[in-house]
Amino acid sequence: MTALVAALTAVAGMLLVRGVLGIAVFAPEGDGAMGDASTGLLAGGAAVAALVATVLLHLLCLGTPQPWRFFSWIVTLATFVMVLLPFTTSADVATKVGTAAVFAAVGLTIGILLTPVARGAVRGR
Repeated sequence: MTALVAALTAVAGMLLVRGVLGIAVFAPEGDGAMGDASTGLLAGGAAVAALVATVLLHLLCLGTPQPWRFFSWIVTLATFVMVLLPFTTSADVATKVGTAAVFAAVGLTIGILLTPVARGAVRGR
């Protein structure tokens, strides 16, 4: 379910930033690592990121004491990297901020939804 919510967060973010605010999201094709992307591609990437996070969380629960603490740090740092990524391009500031905001919303969604799941899923020994 987190994958679905993350994908919908990406779509809602794109609608807000592109549709309502009129800010371009992602850099033009020659502007660095991001390139141009569609809303569907971003939503699919958010869903895949949530699924990868779920697998990571499961592995941490199997072999790490206090897995939610490590998971929170990993998600926070991964989100931070994604938020900084648009600022490595030569796009205008509004595009950088808009893209970073969408990435931050997706990362927050994944972290906020999955961290409590880890706490509830871990059984006492």
